[in-house]
Amino acid sequence: MEPNLSDVTEVDEGFDPTGIESLFELQQDYANVLRQTTSSERIGKLKKLEAAFLAAEEDIFAALAGDFGKPVEEILLTEIAPSLVEIRHAQRNLRKWMKPRRVDTPPILSGTTSEIQYEAKGVSLIIAPWNYTFTLTIGPLVGAVSAGCPVIIKPSEHTPRAAHLLKRILNSVFPDTEVAVVIGDASAAKSLLEFPFRHIYFTGSPAVGRSVMTKAAQHLASVTLELGGKSPAIVDESADLVTSAAKIAFGKFANCGQTCVAPDYLLVHENIFEPFLEELLAAIRAQFGDDTLSRRQTPDLTRVVNRSHTERLVRMLEEAVDRGARVVLGGSYDLEDRFVEPTVLTDVPEDTLLMRQEIFGPILPVLRFESRADVIDRIQSDPPPLSAYIFSSDTDATEELIRELPSGGICVNETLLHFVNPELPFGGLALSGIGRGHGKAGFLAFSNEKGVLRQHLGNHLLGRLYPPFNERTRRWAKRLIKLS
Repeated sequence: MEPNLSDVTEVDEGFDPTGIESLFELQQDYANVLRQTTSSERIGKLKKLEAAFLAAEEDIFAALAGDFGKPVEEILLTEIAPSLVEIRHAQRNLRKWMKPRRVDTPPILSGTTSEIQYEAKGVSLIIAPWNYTFTLTIGPLVGAVSAGCPVIIKPSEHTPRAAHLLKRILNSVFPDTEVAVVIGDASAAKSLLEFPFRHIYFTGSPAVGRSVMTKAAQHLASVTLELGGKSPAIVDESADLVTSAAKIAFGKFANCGQTCVAPDYLLVHENIFEPFLEELLAAIRAQFGDDTLSRRQTPDLTRVVNRSHTERLVRMLEEAVDRGARVVLGGSYDLEDRFVEPTVLTDVPEDTLLMRQEIFGPILPVLRFESRADVIDRIQSDPPPLSAYIFSSDTDATEELIRELPSGGICVNETLLHFVNPELPFGGLALSGIGRGHGKAGFLAFSNEKGVLRQHLGNHLLGRLYPPFNERTRRWAKRLIKLS
């Protein structure tokens, strides 16, 4: 299949801002029905979602190839597999997640029992990004369905074929009372944010995340913000250079670098800098071709999503080169084809755009470091990244870095894979995000953890503390304090 790589900015001609109000009210009216659904009923919905998703596999291949030239194998690895992992993990675990959890009772409350019950927050909103249209929509959706929340989904307009396909898939599984997809541009998202959703799950840039959080605050809605940042990869003297280089090349250039957890820049110990750089260039050539022409023609490299993002990457690259950065591989581009060659640079000045902004594309600065203390100081002085990657066979060094580096998550001797494990809560810290998703964390994001305390009706021990207060009241209060 030859992908059509022309820019597409199609939006649904039927988008009507006034229609959002009726859609929201429809879900609001139905929210209590969903709140009362059993684990078996919710698992049944997830099974239908899984079946519809699998049935649409060929359509998913075609949509993502048409939107930005994504190869089938990469779709299987980064869109199909992670989505199915989330759906199936929830099916296996939902009964356990929904079960009320008994908690201990302090001595001061002797005679009572306490538990946590999980109830749906209510009508929720998912604003999904373009870079992984299915993975980054299905994951939050599984959390909402598992929790029993109606949800409105706004997919990105930058991948219109995938967005329209997503709508068709979900319409085949859920009525609008439960899951509705609104297709449109940024104005559709702005219209949606005016409504009093109970929870908003947003994946995107920190700048837009701030706007989403501001709107959520007007309705005191809770938020999950999956943002981004400059995720570092650290390669120390003890690392296996060949496998580390191959893993970093894959993690960086998958989806043409348009991944929120992609290594944004490398910190390589100066004693192994040159040999590692040779292995990194060899890994890129092995994965994408020996020369520029091969890398231009390979079907294994996704294109940049649109022309404006391509131009942004070119500006960052050209500014760094003008400031003295050295291109050791790649550097070519074609704005019309939205092609940016996998590019590796060294000697990149710290105050360039490449080092101050998240790159989100196939450009990789490689920097030197002298000591772990330098690495720690550097990363601690920046906003916490969404992810950090450590390549080392030195256990003590690795554990020190894990302790000292603030980040949403960490992978040791791997890239990206922490995102795929549904047992690991995924999210950022500060500028890289708020809240957690995936697996049980996704279920909890859309759930209200309701504390329930039960007292036997005939037990009135604490009644001795009621007014009118006297010396006896004081003695009982002090006795209870000692028990606490």
